[in-house]
Amino acid sequence: MCFLLLSVQASAADLLVEAESFRQKGGWVTDQQFMDQMGSPYLLAHGMGVPVEDAVTQVSFPETGTYYVYVRTYNWTAPWSAKPGPGRFALYVGGQKVSSDLGTTGGNWQWQPAGRVRIKTLQTEIRLRDLTGFDGRCDALYFTQDAEQVPPSAVTEQQAFRRRIKGATAAPTVEHFDLVVVGGGVAGMSAALSAARLGCRVALVQDRPVLGGNNSSEVRVHLGARIGMEPYPRLGGLVKEFGPSRGGNAQPEDYYEDQKKLDVVLAERNISLFLNYRAVAVETEDSQIRAVRAVHIEDGDEKVFKASLFADCTGDGTIGYLAGADFLMGRESRDMFGESLAPEKPDSLIMGASVQWYSEETPSRTSFPVFEHGLDFNEHNCEKVTMGEWQWEVMGPNPITEAERVRDYGLMVIYSNWSFLKNRLKDNSKWRKRRLAWVAYIAGKRESRRLLGDYIVKQDDIHKQVFHEDASVTLTWSIDLHFPDSANAAKFPDAPFLTATNHLYIQPYAIPYRCLYSRNVNNLFMAGRDISVTHVAFGSARLMRTGAMMGEVVGMAASLCRKHGILPREVYQRHLDELKALMRKGVGKPGLPDNQKYNE
Repeated sequence: MCFLLLSVQASAADLLVEAESFRQKGGWVTDQQFMDQMGSPYLLAHGMGVPVEDAVTQVSFPETGTYYVYVRTYNWTAPWSAKPGPGRFALYVGGQKVSSDLGTTGGNWQWQPAGRVRIKTLQTEIRLRDLTGFDGRCDALYFTQDAEQVPPSAVTEQQAFRRRIKGATAAPTVEHFDLVVVGGGVAGMSAALSAARLGCRVALVQDRPVLGGNNSSEVRVHLGARIGMEPYPRLGGLVKEFGPSRGGNAQPEDYYEDQKKLDVVLAERNISLFLNYRAVAVETEDSQIRAVRAVHIEDGDEKVFKASLFADCTGDGTIGYLAGADFLMGRESRDMFGESLAPEKPDSLIMGASVQWYSEETPSRTSFPVFEHGLDFNEHNCEKVTMGEWQWEVMGPNPITEAERVRDYGLMVIYSNWSFLKNRLKDNSKWRKRRLAWVAYIAGKRESRRLLGDYIVKQDDIHKQVFHEDASVTLTWSIDLHFPDSANAAKFPDAPFLTATNHLYIQPYAIPYRCLYSRNVNNLFMAGRDISVTHVAFGSARLMRTGAMMGEVVGMAASLCRKHGILPREVYQRHLDELKALMRKGVGKPGLPDNQKYNE
């Protein structure tokens, strides 16, 4: 892999080093989840209280001499605590410690002065040393010989600053396909596989190094809902090929079979897989998407994906949003769609994101640092548990504009509670030999934007079994809408972190194809949790096996669009019988055992 943006300069006295492009990341990980809000991917020292291995790289300084150093970083506990932040790290340049107090101040992302350094040789090593293991973060390093050249902190201003510093860059590579699928969760995988097996040339664009989304080893949520249901029992066949054979949330990494998912996708000659590419912009014309621009989250390489068809499988409806697609977010009023389960007045409350974790028993006693940064646990309000799965869910803040805060609050809760159990709980014999074995740093989002199609599935469709001639994927999961756990909310009224649910069981219900394409962006499909449903209906539609079947149908419809030179709506208007024939036949490999009997 080449590292095109490892270091760039605007003049003889400036040098910008993007932290995510370090050649040796050590124990630091690349976090791209919030780049739409804070402007960039960054390196995260996710050691769960144990300092991680240094991140190291070599850079070429433009000239020797004394440089002023700025580091773009953030004290991530600042929203809840005035104390110096826990994510402390040090910067070494050419073996010299420049600063060891980075990551402890600042209420938002900003360029923090780190001091001065004397550069004696042009080829110099830069090293980031984590000092705590508590999620210190570094976006970029800026070296300048001009003491007055202080980089701006506001996101739009610092992005302009970076562009100026980088100067001219190579033109992005343009890639041409029949279908571009953005999002490599199980819905996106299925859309890509289905279309590819039916003759489409497909780009699958995923902004992480693994496939599977919430079902990957990075998030660790097991698959849910049933496949193989009438009226099209062959839908869901793809899940048998790549779905893990074991269920369970917050389980060891091998439960989620990342390699099996990757192997299935790589085996399809019509799929070009682009891992670690984040879609950041779209080009539109005449109510259609012409291209999607994506940036590599580590080396900054840019690609432009052009196609006649696109599928938004991002979960957040990102591509649709950028293209101007109509969408809903939050809870609709009871009167808007005649839903008895909806609130009387509309609001912004949606289901949250889970940060899962588990601990493991060790042969001897273990320690954990005292972690007190805004949450006070005691004998009465602590959670006396050894793991946390889906119920450890943060609700309330906007899941898109405040996504980093949502994830960080989840981390803070886990560390604060575990610190209390290890250090202050009177009878902690159950936890003395336990250590944190895994804490997610990729948040498991549950709900955000829902893109609107020619039909919006609502509560009455499900409960009254409304028939649609274009019935496709069958919902089987209950209407499962999470809400703050009452006991936890009583203890932490300002910011509860546990949720509960009431399962309102349903009869299996087949949703119309018309909710799988945008009503106003004419060449955009969607599959997964961003389809055209109300908040109430979303409670049943959001399960991953259901989303995978949506992807299969999208791939089938895309193949018909390619075959006839038409747009998604015209499949419904003119070629519905052909779509039905494809759904009856399926695209999964025949004869496979049904290994998807858990969490139905």
